[in-house]
Amino acid sequence: MNTQKCFIIAELSANHGGDINIAKETVRAAKRAGADAIKLQTYTADTITLDVKSDLFKISQGTSWDGQYLHDLYKTASLPWEWHKELFQLAKEEGLVCFSSPFDISAVDFLETLEAPIYKIASFEITDIPLIKYVASKQKPVIISTGIATIEDIELAIKTCKAQGNNDITILKCTSAYPAEPEDANLLTIPDIVNRFKVKSGLSDHTLGTETPVVAVALGATVIEKHFILDKSIGGADAHFSLDEQEFTQMVNAVRLTEKMMGKVDYEMTKKKKSSREFSRSLFIAEDVRAGQTLSEKNIKSVRPSFGLHPKYYDEVLGKTFLEDYKKGTPLSLELIK
Repeated sequence: MNTQKCFIIAELSANHGGDINIAKETVRAAKRAGADAIKLQTYTADTITLDVKSDLFKISQGTSWDGQYLHDLYKTASLPWEWHKELFQLAKEEGLVCFSSPFDISAVDFLETLEAPIYKIASFEITDIPLIKYVASKQKPVIISTGIATIEDIELAIKTCKAQGNNDITILKCTSAYPAEPEDANLLTIPDIVNRFKVKSGLSDHTLGTETPVVAVALGATVIEKHFILDKSIGGADAHFSLDEQEFTQMVNAVRLTEKMMGKVDYEMTKKKKSSREFSRSLFIAEDVRAGQTLSEKNIKSVRPSFGLHPKYYDEVLGKTFLEDYKKGTPLSLELIK
């Protein structure tokens, strides 16, 4: 299980409302909410798709974006590249790690000029092996989401990173539904990722609420990524499955409490445990008895507190006799019987 502090990422994504001031205040709010990092997405509509008005490029997946053409959606949702430098600087001033998901080679080159410390491969880009190869070649930590991935996709992505000499890989369990249903989270995949692929694992979460990340951390997640919005009234492509500042704060607090509760493997007999053992069971004389009387189920009992003989001796002492007269409530000991 996870013994280190979980790295919590606030995903800015499209939650900027086309206003750099909203984006900046979102960075500040992420810090207030307890995030460790703010993540951007670096693309333009032209670097992620083609401006083609055909059904092939129209969304029809039963989502809130259905009916839109990909190019139009990404044109609205994209974060202007000219904002990146200011947001990176602001995040640094706030004490947040700032990094991004690049969606093509030019985005990686641009992020390198900003000294991006981490790279994130989005779920739908896990099959873009040339992009993963180029990202991994920068020798920075690589985080990869697996929303649409097969085991073979994950294996190939990891192999591609390692072929570049980059072994700092974190694979995030992700359900590519927006929002995702809790029953589709399948969080037991998180420890399986660690065991199967020998990499770090975490969660990119699209469920509503804060419960899923808490369970993920209990299962060993070292990274939690959650979409973050300053105010849901801003609207936008991702607003309906993002957490606002109050919700994100609740999530962070719950995750940190979970980490404390997970603690460590502990069988140590502490002073408090020793004291509490006074309330455990032991053998007592349950009624007044006379010298020579036989110990029976009637006159000895296993009761609280613990000042008498250990209950494991119960069967052994039955049938023996008392050496002297004893009062009800006397702790039984081997010295009292023969």
